[in-house]
Amino acid sequence: PAPKDGPAPAAVIPWGLRVAGEAGWRLLVLAGVVWVLMEVISAISMLVIAFSAGLLITALLQPTVSRLRRYGFGRGLATTTVFVGGFGIMGLIGWFVVWQVIENQEDLVKQVQSGIDELRVWILDSPFKVTDEQLNDFVDNLNSWIGEHSQELTSAGIEGASYLVTFFTGAVLAAFVCLFLLYDGRRIWQWCLKFVPLVAREGVAGAGPRAWVTLTGYVRGTVIVAFIDAVGIGIGIYFLGVPMAVPLAVIVFLFAFIPIVGALLSGTLAVIVAFVTNGLTTALLVLAVVLAVQQLEGNVLQPLILGRLVQVHPLAVVLAVTAGTLLAGIPGAVVAVPLVAVANTVVGYLRAYAEQQHPTRHPVHGSTVSELSPALPAAIPGEGPPPARPVGPAPSAPPGGPSRPEGEAEQPEQPPRET
Repeated sequence: PAPKDGPAPAAVIPWGLRVAGEAGWRLLVLAGVVWVLMEVISAISMLVIAFSAGLLITALLQPTVSRLRRYGFGRGLATTTVFVGGFGIMGLIGWFVVWQVIENQEDLVKQVQSGIDELRVWILDSPFKVTDEQLNDFVDNLNSWIGEHSQELTSAGIEGASYLVTFFTGAVLAAFVCLFLLYDGRRIWQWCLKFVPLVAREGVAGAGPRAWVTLTGYVRGTVIVAFIDAVGIGIGIYFLGVPMAVPLAVIVFLFAFIPIVGALLSGTLAVIVAFVTNGLTTALLVLAVVLAVQQLEGNVLQPLILGRLVQVHPLAVVLAVTAGTLLAGIPGAVVAVPLVAVANTVVGYLRAYAEQQHPTRHPVHGSTVSELSPALPAAIPGEGPPPARPVGPAPSAPPGGPSRPEGEAEQPEQPPRET
């Protein structure tokens, strides 16, 4: 018998289920693409980290190159001056920190031993009722554990040496990335735009400079905040008599690039060093100094310097730092927040740009392109003007008369009125 006529199979499925299915397989494809991308990044993690570090250093140094260009320096001379000066200062700071550690090594060992003795006396006099025999047993167990795991500790030291070689290799690569971006960054950006489809090229060309302004402002603002933190905490621990005040201040400066978590870690390290070397009273005073500086940073410096550029909620910052740490360790934590800030700028700009281009398809309910566009860098002599602010082209009238709004039906021509 012939099959009975009935509705199509797709029509039987509820509309909500069909929408969920369509969205589900697209999400699965997107998750697969993200997984493949993460695997590729994991395979070339050293290259990605080196490029990210070079990009952040470029964001710090590039405004100085542009300023020298406006003063009449050639592109090569300005790039060389800033590159050599910037990396020379970083090298001198690193050398000074290592020299301070080596110079104070003997005094530090003596102070640590004295601090351990004071800690032992404090534990014995504490209300926890710990006896001298229990402390000796703990030390013996620790020594025996070190003896049993000496092979693992040795292999960890060898692995640390290999990590050190990888670090220096990545540092050299980051320096080369920074050099080429400083010298030819605008041309590299124009070359990258060739890979963007023509339909989206105008929007991406407008979003790129704004993302760079956000990244540059974030890096420079973070450097200022980190410098103030390092100077404040460094002066405090110096006058409290804590050894190696300068290396600790440098550590505070570096850890300030990890929002929220970095300040906690560097402050904890300073308190531990003060406790081990100078005792409990000094440690409490150092803790007070650290808390005062961090309150100044969180309530005054961060809103004043970074508030306008990095419009990201603190919860998003914490989640981004956590995700970056889980994915790529400390480098991931450093890159997470500027990545979120840049993504926030790009997405907001592209959305406003699309609404301005197609107002009938995207009703304007948020910011406009001009409101989301920070001031672009001024033109550099010899390189032409910066990318123009893209705006939607005016609708052109078709031959024969003006265009109608989208969706409006054609009205029949009305006959002339008789008088």
